[in-house]
Amino acid sequence: MEITMQTAIILGLSALGAGLALGLAAIGAAIGDGLVTGKAVEGMARQPEQSGALFRNMLISVGLIEAVPIIAVVFAIVLLYVNPFVK
Repeated sequence: MEITMQTAIILGLSALGAGLALGLAAIGAAIGDGLVTGKAVEGMARQPEQSGALFRNMLISVGLIEAVPIIAVVFAIVLLYVNPFVK
């Protein structure tokens, strides 16, 4: 298989894009998880009787936030292995 300069550039930029997507998704999820958890702890400290409901809502929110890096992993795998830009 002969790799042309155009294909090499596309593959290199795809790897760069996949790395950027994973890194930014991880940073965003970490910030989101920290904010959600911090606000949940504040709410539990203010209203201890509602701590069960707040904890449940916090776990659902953290799960939804963590879906973003998982989707980014799927996009990165597509860019790296099933690259639609390479013929």
